[in-house]
Amino acid sequence: MAHGVMLLLLLLSLALALRPALGFYGGSMTFTPGNRFPDGSVEMHFYYRESSRGPCGSQGVWICESGSCGVLTKSEPVQTDRAVDYSWCQSEVHMATNVTSNGPFILNSTGCCWENNVFGVTGWTLRTHADAGRRSDTQSPNRSPVSATVPNMRIPQNCFQRIPLLAHDPDGDLVRCRFNDANCTGCHQHPNIHLHEDSCTLHRENSLDVGVHVFELMLEDYPVSNITVTEENGVSSVSDSSNPTALSQVPLQFVVEILPPSQGCVPGVNKPSFLTPTPLHEDVHHAAVGEAHEITLRAHMSDNSIYDFQVSGPSNMSKTLTSELNGVLVATLTWTPQETDLYRRVPVCFAADSLHSQSEMRCIIVAVAKSRVLSGEAKVTCNDNSISIAVTKTSMDGIDQNWLQLRDPTCSLTSNDTHILGTMSLNTCGTTMDDSGDFIVFKNEINSFENPNAVITRRNQVKFGFSCQYPKMASVSNRYVNHKSDYIFTESSFGTFSYSFEVFTDSSFNRQVDPSRYPVQVQLMDQIYMGIEAHTALPEVTLFIESCKATPEDNPSSTVFYDIIKDGCIKDDTVVIYPSNSTKYDFQIQAFKFTGGFDEVYISCSVILCAKGSSNSRCAQGCLGQAARRRRRDVTQETARHFITQGPLRVSRQTHNAASDDGGFLHMSTSTGVFAGLFVVSIAVLVGILVYNARRTRPIDRMHLLSTF
Repeated sequence: MAHGVMLLLLLLSLALALRPALGFYGGSMTFTPGNRFPDGSVEMHFYYRESSRGPCGSQGVWICESGSCGVLTKSEPVQTDRAVDYSWCQSEVHMATNVTSNGPFILNSTGCCWENNVFGVTGWTLRTHADAGRRSDTQSPNRSPVSATVPNMRIPQNCFQRIPLLAHDPDGDLVRCRFNDANCTGCHQHPNIHLHEDSCTLHRENSLDVGVHVFELMLEDYPVSNITVTEENGVSSVSDSSNPTALSQVPLQFVVEILPPSQGCVPGVNKPSFLTPTPLHEDVHHAAVGEAHEITLRAHMSDNSIYDFQVSGPSNMSKTLTSELNGVLVATLTWTPQETDLYRRVPVCFAADSLHSQSEMRCIIVAVAKSRVLSGEAKVTCNDNSISIAVTKTSMDGIDQNWLQLRDPTCSLTSNDTHILGTMSLNTCGTTMDDSGDFIVFKNEINSFENPNAVITRRNQVKFGFSCQYPKMASVSNRYVNHKSDYIFTESSFGTFSYSFEVFTDSSFNRQVDPSRYPVQVQLMDQIYMGIEAHTALPEVTLFIESCKATPEDNPSSTVFYDIIKDGCIKDDTVVIYPSNSTKYDFQIQAFKFTGGFDEVYISCSVILCAKGSSNSRCAQGCLGQAARRRRRDVTQETARHFITQGPLRVSRQTHNAASDDGGFLHMSTSTGVFAGLFVVSIAVLVGILVYNARRTRPIDRMHLLSTF
């Protein structure tokens, strides 16, 4: 019997594997230049990923739409990932051409049909705009923006709030996303989605129907300073950062399957949640040609229903699954870059799948170098509220401390004769916190960086990750578990400065909520008083709050969020700002909670310090109706943006007879009080009548009882 069932499953899987592709699930393209030859031609490499329903294989045929595209050669499609039931598959194709740098050229691919979808979108068009001209800032041809998505994003209808997409540029350009390009009049623009172009983030504006939704985007890169692009024939074009034109365009198309509503949207309960050491969204990993690079993904869900990870990665990346206790599934991704991958920035996206839901999608970049990235020997000291690291100089021979930085480059490293030293609090310098189940883990890293104007380098790359983990059940200081302590930073023009972010008891902003009282218990509609203050020895500075948003978890990048202040503009109608001095920002907001079973709220704000009176600083710009273009920051006039977080605020579950904290009296409306008073009077009158009747009838009852004998 068992053999028969296995045979039936095998035949079913074979039938599914042999069936024709039923629908297009999307595609993405990236390109990078290769060798420049004596005749002036440049080798260009294109990497195209395609997802479809059914067996693997590229449906698209790329042709030259305009310009001199050279002779395009391509590899056979290579499967990168597939569903366990063969319902979808993703493949990658590598294409190469030698082009003469005499102007831009355009490749395109068209086909039919998209997977059956809510709006009936059928045909698709993918267009790639490239130019092999030499950039004046890098002395090399432009490299395209880098992005990808998992093959099949799946989100319950009541849990879709926001999808941050990967938008990385190897040249440091500003990447913008648009729903289509000027030549794609038939491209589908989603009516219920707002696309934040500068951050490449999708925001839900209205409820989405259950079913498959198609997204057709174009990614463009813009220089952040004035550059020229020179062709082989000597013709140059100027890209002005104040009014720039796109250096390239690449497509990013995908589907999102909206599932029926789930019972809730709580990570780890109603949907899979990532655990340490899963990389964070937009992390950059470093790999070397010929050496295996491993990426570990861990996710858990309370009902043990995670069955796979969707992965969008390079063609020869392998995936191995391992089950752990308590509903934890682990995927180990292994990739060995080849010579053709040298200097590539490779996108890797992943999501954990359960039967009725999916985790958030995260995407990272793997940067490929010729040799292994150095990671020296170090001693890490885990203190109550800080991490200290001491890297042995002899283990990193030839490394200059001046070219090393923490995840937040505004935080400084120091050195002595033998060690490179760094100390940071647990919520500054880019330190991230992750929940690994039984432990809370704080992570940071030391990286090397280059002079952006340098053509060559003689320094090795450095990447050194370090972390501290603390058991949840141990006696751990509330200063970093519940209450966020001061955020301390160092910048050359502003010295050492810090921010405090506190919850106060009332509108006087004189008395802070004691750290031992965190999480702060609030009820819906309560007034919450919060204050941010900058602490610096410089007398003439101004504090500017650029943004504040609420999230249901201690993660400012959470896919579920609510804007309170955005681009310097107040977005919540209940916010009241209290006048104060130039380095303080006191405000109140009415308590709320997130739908979907969340009980906690964290508030994260982006803050900047500016020199007082500077007319060109971000502080002087104030509220912007729309997000400002990236501009070159004047380090003498303003600091970098720093994110600070406070919380959690825990919304108490209300009952009908809940006493307040001020004396234990029950508050009620006037009408409720009148009704209650009349009710009490009525009961008293009724009791009096009953007593009176009882006294009258007692002798009669006694006589009746006597007469029965």
